[in-house]
Amino acid sequence: MSQRNFTLSDFDFVLPEALIAQHPAAERSGSRLLDGTQATPADRIFRDLPGLLRAGDLLVFNDTKVVKARLFGEKASGGKVELLVERVLSGNQVAAHMRVSKKPEPGATIALVGKDGETGFRATLLGRWPDAHGTLFRFVLSNDAGDDPYTLMERHGHVPLPPYITHTDSAEDAERYQTVFARAPGAVAAPTAALHFDQPVLDALEARGVRRASVTLHVGAGTFQPVKTENIAEHQMHSEWYEVPPATQQAIADTRARGGRVVAVGTTSVRTLESWAASGLASGDTQIFITPGFGFQVVDVLITNFHLPKSTLMMLVSAFTGYAHTMALYRHAIAGQYRFFSYGDAMLLERQSPGDAG
Repeated sequence: MSQRNFTLSDFDFVLPEALIAQHPAAERSGSRLLDGTQATPADRIFRDLPGLLRAGDLLVFNDTKVVKARLFGEKASGGKVELLVERVLSGNQVAAHMRVSKKPEPGATIALVGKDGETGFRATLLGRWPDAHGTLFRFVLSNDAGDDPYTLMERHGHVPLPPYITHTDSAEDAERYQTVFARAPGAVAAPTAALHFDQPVLDALEARGVRRASVTLHVGAGTFQPVKTENIAEHQMHSEWYEVPPATQQAIADTRARGGRVVAVGTTSVRTLESWAASGLASGDTQIFITPGFGFQVVDVLITNFHLPKSTLMMLVSAFTGYAHTMALYRHAIAGQYRFFSYGDAMLLERQSPGDAG
């Protein structure tokens, strides 16, 4: 079967604004789960997941931790500045997006203001990152006590909610825009498929004989970057840091040996595992762009939320379970008023057979 040439428009769909979830479900595992593993989709609740997996399967979670990476302040002139820290570097330096009416010159100091009006910490601009033409800016974050950037962000920063969530961050977001097993700080967006897991579901999975392993991918703001070219091959993917630890590599090998399936929790776990398989590198930066026709080497089953129209994540899902099946599932979800995006519902998918990308 010849591979269809997909364009950006192929991944568009009309989503009623009312289906964009602004708040999480009352209970993590109370979200809906669309079982798309069969030709006819089935409507379930997320806590049904253990019954849909098999003893010997391996769930692979992304254990990244969302940091309170959104910072507000002002220049010496009084002009307002918003920073979104993308990556913490060495020497109390960070790489950040900067929103400001007129960009300050290197050496300028921005007085930052905490959530409750606290002052006394600052960001000093050093230049662009990762080089002189980079799209990010390199700052030193500091206060008189000598705290490191993670401490400063946790104390003074805001939860970096996605652009389609319209309310300011709250205590609910600080808890619920974070997985229950978040470990490694560094993400500015949550691995949202994992938000549905709570301890009762994890206990039920363990009792069923489903095993667990973790990878790390620090999700960057680029995950929300729109694709602007109709020819999707011209899109430049953002870069994110990942790690596949030795214990997880061994768990995958053991799963294969016993005939189990590798179940990726979220597209970030997919990108991590397939980056490792493609490059042979257990850690590093990845710009992997998964579109229909991609040859998956590791992931057999995917748990994922519903994604934005024309997004790279829609392309990844279409590559994984087939374009026609993906679009049919989205039509079913919209008709059934599933909740979309980060705080929305989830679906369970199996990898397509080779040659079934259309």
